[in-house]
Amino acid sequence: MADAERLTLSLSSGGDVVIKLRPDLAPAHVERIASLAKSGFYDGVPFHRVIPGFMAQGGDPTGRGTGGSDLPNLKAEFSSEPHVRGVASMARTQDPDSANSQFFICLDDASFLNNQYTVWGEVESGMEHVDALPAGEPPREPGRIVKATVSGAE
Repeated sequence: MADAERLTLSLSSGGDVVIKLRPDLAPAHVERIASLAKSGFYDGVPFHRVIPGFMAQGGDPTGRGTGGSDLPNLKAEFSSEPHVRGVASMARTQDPDSANSQFFICLDDASFLNNQYTVWGEVESGMEHVDALPAGEPPREPGRIVKATVSGAE
């Protein structure tokens, strides 16, 4: 079995966050995240919503939480995978089929999100750099994704 793909987010808060991608849970969402990362879409994008004890959200190039990519929204790929610390999941509007490019990383267990948001990955290392992101909605000086890269199964 080939090694799983990994998304590495080099953060302005001090280091790399390595996320194991989970195409077994959400193949379309993993494909979207990986293609956006490979295209450079996430490079320089801020974490515009960081709530201690809950989650850090990024992936909006406008930095306001209202934008996304030019690609069409994705259909929900909900699973029973729990939203626990280190889980990467897609942000969306009230419409379950509105995920596009924004995502969040759980800073703590958030079981109330289970079966309502699409889990696409899990942090394997570097969670301390997610914890170090400046808090706020939006933060005054938001942490940023300096560079996003995908490695592993090609």
